[in-house]
Amino acid sequence: MSVAGGMQRDIRRLGLFTGKRLLALFLTILVGVYLTILIANMGGRVDDLRMVQIQGQVSEMVRADPSFQDMPSEERNALIQRQVDLEVERLRLDQPFILRSFDYLYRAMLLDLGRAEQMHSDSGSRQVYDIIVERLPATLLLFGTANLLVFFFSVYIALSLSRRYGSAMDRSVIALAPSSAAPAWFYGIFLILLFAFVMPILPSGGMVQAPPPENPLLYALDVLRHMLLPVLAMFLSQIFISIYSWRTFFLIHSSEDYVEMARAKGLPDKLIERRYILRPTLSPIVTSFLLMLIGLWSGAIILEQVFSWPGLGTLLFQAIGHRDTPVIIGSVVIFAYLLALTVFLLDILYAILDPRIRIGGD
Repeated sequence: MSVAGGMQRDIRRLGLFTGKRLLALFLTILVGVYLTILIANMGGRVDDLRMVQIQGQVSEMVRADPSFQDMPSEERNALIQRQVDLEVERLRLDQPFILRSFDYLYRAMLLDLGRAEQMHSDSGSRQVYDIIVERLPATLLLFGTANLLVFFFSVYIALSLSRRYGSAMDRSVIALAPSSAAPAWFYGIFLILLFAFVMPILPSGGMVQAPPPENPLLYALDVLRHMLLPVLAMFLSQIFISIYSWRTFFLIHSSEDYVEMARAKGLPDKLIERRYILRPTLSPIVTSFLLMLIGLWSGAIILEQVFSWPGLGTLLFQAIGHRDTPVIIGSVVIFAYLLALTVFLLDILYAILDPRIRIGGD
């Protein structure tokens, strides 16, 4: 077979694999979002609460308007009812919930969720898309920074411990590994008590001081200062178990015959670690790291709430408190897309990191 024919076959295989994976992930997101719609609306019961809320808001608005004070009660009630009917029609609450749920699912997947019921963005917008887009960068900044630090520190220290098996530091990491059973927000509470109250050297929460610095450099430094405690909390909750797990991978591969052969040839230790130990273990390490990342996404709500970090986690917590269904569903859709992207990247990274893996199943 010619080289061009082989490339065409590989491209077709890559396209077919990518299409299948994206379709599977899309269907998974679709089911998850629809279940969220059903749960957030309690199977349609939220509509009854919304009808009562609309009735109360319209009645209060009409009765508070001085121009309707002298209107006969029957006419005023008729006016209230007309206003209620218009609002019900606008929100399509006069249609069966099952029909609206599928329409809402379609718009949710496109992030076209219309206006929030209670919440608004800092700029005053009531559009769900604007509210979510405003909070998304804060979450990506915080969790991206923390997870990259955990990954690179864990790999470096685990490689170092694999050369010092049984040392005092190695035993210390093994002893501290169970401490990762505590979630990040648990460490966050103690860090706030220690560094924000006992030794008040760092802010207890928020993303920037009020009022924020006008100078861009000072603003960035202030954000970094506010990030220290939440990043440290996530770092402490994952670092020891990551080092322990990845150290085990390195120890297993460091005893392979090809590694012993490389040592017998007199190759430098750094080269052996990078080429013969680190590279073969990258696939399980990346898998472990991304699965840990998925777990951290799910814990974003509590962690951001503890540190008053204005991200998606805090937004979702506030939306649940306000029973703001559009914002709840929009936040869940964003988290679902982030998780699906993580899983999809994992499949691609497998083929890049391990040449024995062929995309498409060969």
